[in-house]
Formats: sequence, structure tokens, C-alpha cells
Amino acid sequence: MASVYIPAFRFARKLFVIQHNCCCNSARHVSYQKTFKFNDLEMELATPDQLKPKPSVSSLVFGKHFTDHMLTIEWSAAEGWATPRITPLQPLQIHPAAKVLHYALELFEGMKAYRGEDGQIRLFRPELNMARMNNTAGRVVLPNFDGPELVQCIKRLVAVDQEWVPHSTASSLYIRPTLIGTEPTLGVSASNNAVLYVILGPVGPYFASGFKPVSLLADPQYVRAWRGGCGFAKMGSNYAPTVMVQKVAEKQDLQQVMWLYGPDHEITEVGTMNIFCHLATEDGGRELVTPPLDGIILPGVTRQSILDLARQWGEFTVSERVLTMAEFIQASRQGRVLEMFGAGTACIVCPVERVRYGEEDVQIPTPEGPASLTHRFLDTLMDIQYGRVEHPWSQPID
Repeated sequence: MASVYIPAFRFARKLFVIQHNCCCNSARHVSYQKTFKFNDLEMELATPDQLKPKPSVSSLVFGKHFTDHMLTIEWSAAEGWATPRITPLQPLQIHPAAKVLHYALELFEGMKAYRGEDGQIRLFRPELNMARMNNTAGRVVLPNFDGPELVQCIKRLVAVDQEWVPHSTASSLYIRPTLIGTEPTLGVSASNNAVLYVILGPVGPYFASGFKPVSLLADPQYVRAWRGGCGFAKMGSNYAPTVMVQKVAEKQDLQQVMWLYGPDHEITEVGTMNIFCHLATEDGGRELVTPPLDGIILPGVTRQSILDLARQWGEFTVSERVLTMAEFIQASRQGRVLEMFGAGTACIVCPVERVRYGEEDVQIPTPEGPASLTHRFLDTLMDIQYGRVEHPWSQPID
């Protein structure tokens, strides 16, 4: 059976407010010229023989399964953005000299679609992913685009492959928008050609062990990012160098890496997640601390959501500030470390039970039930994501 092109149905566009957060947490204006448009979307649906069997929810792991279709949008400096196209999932065809292969001119995002108990499929704060994607594109001189237009295209892609969204509130559909420089020329320079594509895949828990506390290696000889660099950007060149350090941690029977920076050994991130520490203050109060967006830290969507929720609750001090290992260890010895957890799209939140720093193993409480702030954030965010409560952060797929 031959594939057919189907023009996208015309839907009324929804308005999105996009917060353009750069590495120093200030706003910048992005000009969208000759951007692609959702209303121009073309679709080439997979034929029956191209459709793949869907895995059972119980067998889902992170990043191993992919749906039947993908979204692709080409760009050139001469002609701008081409027409968005949904097609059967297929390999990319790029030249061996493509800049992405030699100089890492690329970036990506991580998002999810959730099927609620009511059967409705929803995205979670996609405008923040679009803002971060555009900011990262500016850092590697790849083209910007109109975020709401891409969100509409992604919604249509999810709708096409909606049967891949797990019928489970313990699983979800992972969404991976990616932008790569494809100009086939050697030489470190901006790429005059690019491809933006989006692939989808059903996922189970990010960690095979599920929602269990993890142990961390905090070794100052390994650095993930530095001020003036691109730690704030979500691109592959920030991740590849961390794989070896992860292996170092695993050899010590530790599960993740706590990334430190500078002579004071500032705590920055944990694994591929943002980090939070819940402290009892010396004056008897409580404080939730996470590092500031000063160029080292990735502005995570889950990070921002936790900060927003905590400030709405108004029950304790919420601080975006530097937390050094010296302060952390002193607070631990004084019994003032109440909890520590990582936060990210893939896992939502992940409690930390132990940190190895030099010769010392710092034990961290991991409370359960109502006493656990980690669990409270997890439950609140999942209630929003799976539609158990109505919330403006949750955007239904039409």
C-alpha cells in the first residue's frame, strides 16, 4: 500500500506564554522569522505492515521502545524553515561530514505525555521546554523557532501515536525533540543546514529499581560544567563526558554522581538531575535549597515546578543559592539535613540516601509518608500530570 499525504486539520491555536530563561535567569527576546507553521503540517501515515507491536506496560524501560511515527522539519540559512512533516519513523540520512558528527552542533529536549485516569492525554508545561530549546539553540548558533507552533506539531504527533501512550499512571510517553546541524562541511563554524525532529517512546521508571533512594559520589576532581561555559544548555556535549565518571561511581557501588564546582566544592547537580536539599535552619525554621541558575545549572522544568509549588505553599524558606559541601556536611553533623533529592523529567524526583565525599560517607534521612517532602512533591506533580487535579500546567491533547 502506498503512503498518502494528509494535510493537517485546522485547529484554533492556543496562546502560550514562553519564559525565555538564559543562563543568568534574565529574559531575552527571540525573533521568529520565516518560522514553520502548524497549519502547514503534512502527514504521511505508516502502512499496516510498518506498524510495530506495542510492548506491555510491565516490560517498559526508559528509552528502549519507539513509536511508529516521527516529526521532521528541515532548515537552511538560504530558505529558512521548510514544511513540518509527520512520517513513519525512519533513519535520518545525513552526510558523513555533517557538523553534528564532528563538532557536536546539536541539542535536545526531554518532555512527556501522560494518559490520565480519565483517558485524556496531557503535556506538562511544554512552553518551558520550548524556551529552553530556543536558548540552547542560540548557544550553538542553530535556528530559533516559534515554540507554540512546535508544541502544536508535537501534540498532533502524539495524537497520531496515541495508542502508544501507556494506559498506566506509573508510565508515560517520552518525547524527544532534537535539533542538529547537518551542513556537510568540515570546519568549526555555524551550520547553514539543520534538521529538527521529534521521536516518541513509551517509558517506565527511569531507574530500574523504581522509586528508591540512591547513593552518590561527590569527587571534586570531576567537573560537569563551569561558569562561562554551557552547563545551562541541554545538549549532548554536556552529557557524553559524564559517562566515564558514572562508571567510576559504579565501581564504588554508588549509583550516581554529585557534581561539584570550584575551590569551595559547590554542589551543582546530581547525575542528570537538578538537586534539592531540605534543611532545618539554626533558628528552628526550614529551608529548601537548590543551586542558582548562574550558568552551571540546567534550568529544569521539574526544578522550576518544585520551586513554584514550594513558594505557593509558603511553609518554609525557598532559596536558590550556593550550597557548598562544607555547609552540607556541617548541617548533616548537626542533624539539620532533613532530606535531599534529585529532580528531572525522566524520574520526577529521586531521594538521596548517602553521599561519599573523600573518605566520608554522609548518611541522609529518607522519611516516608506525610513526613517526606520528596514524596509530597512527587504526589503533587503526578496529580497534575495525570489530570487528577485541574491545573494550568497540564495541557490536554485535542
